[in-house]
Formats: sequence, C-alpha cells, structure tokens
Amino acid sequence: MWKLDGLSEYDIRRPLTPTGTNLLGLVKHSAGAELGYFGPVFGRPHGVPLPWLADDAAPNSDMRATPEQSREEIVGLYQQAWLHADETIAALPLDAIGRVPWRGESGAVTLPQILVHVTAETQRHAGHADIVRELIDGSAGLLKKAGNLPAVTRDWWRDYRERVDEAARAAAAD
Repeated sequence: MWKLDGLSEYDIRRPLTPTGTNLLGLVKHSAGAELGYFGPVFGRPHGVPLPWLADDAAPNSDMRATPEQSREEIVGLYQQAWLHADETIAALPLDAIGRVPWRGESGAVTLPQILVHVTAETQRHAGHADIVRELIDGSAGLLKKAGNLPAVTRDWWRDYRERVDEAARAAAAD
C-alpha cells in the first residue's frame, strides 16, 4: 500500500504499461480478488457490492479506478478485504472445502490452496506495483523505510543501467 503514498491522484491512476497497469487499479483488483476468494468461495458473503466483477461488466474494469472512485474508497475496500480474509481464515478449519464458481465443475478447492493462490497473486501484483511506482518517481524497494536495494546514488543507478544496456546491445550484436 505504501506505493500509493505521496503520489497525486493522476499518478496513482495513470496507465504505465501498454495494458493500462496502474497503482490504484492493482489495489482495486486485489481487493476484489481477496473478497471473492475468502468470501463466496467459502460460503462467507462479504456484503460489499463489486459491480466491476459482474458478468456484464466491461472487460478489465476491476483494474482501474473510475473518476468517481476515490483513493480512500479503494484503499478502504482493500482494508475490508484484509479483515474479511482474516475472519474467514480464523473461522474455518484448515481442511475447509470451498468452490470457485468461475472455474466451473472443477471449482472445488481447499483453504490452503486458496491461501497459496491469493498469496502468489498478491506478490505478483506487488511486483507490478513496485515497477509502476519506480516508473513514476524512481521509488523502489520492498518496504518504504527498509528497502532491499543497494544504498547507492541516482548517478550509480544511471551508470548501472547504462552498463546493462551496453551488455544487452553487445549480446544482440553477436
């Protein structure tokens, strides 16, 4: 969530990849996924309307915030998803069986399978967020106050990037 900190409304919403990946859209998508997997899949309705996940919703509408959806609304939705997931995990036995309706007849899953799936999906989107934030203002790393990158200057990164590019060009020339 810290990837949103200090950014303008435009920066948290702007598409930075050819497929439109943006920070607030990643949060919105992740909230909907967690609410779905830890809600109806295990018979634990969350009561939160998610119109962007309806069958008749526009494609990819879960991956962007509309102008009417505020940062606070989407961040709050994700916080609701965390809480609902925590409650579901605490309430169910580890061998609980759920059903993923969008997987058809093969939709039976266990709570551990969903825990692994959602963890993997969250990590994947956290990586997307890391790259998108870096494209916006150069901020990178695992945690806001304790990144996992070398403590070097911007000049060092510029030179490093140039060396990586030179190596790529040299390899392509062979």
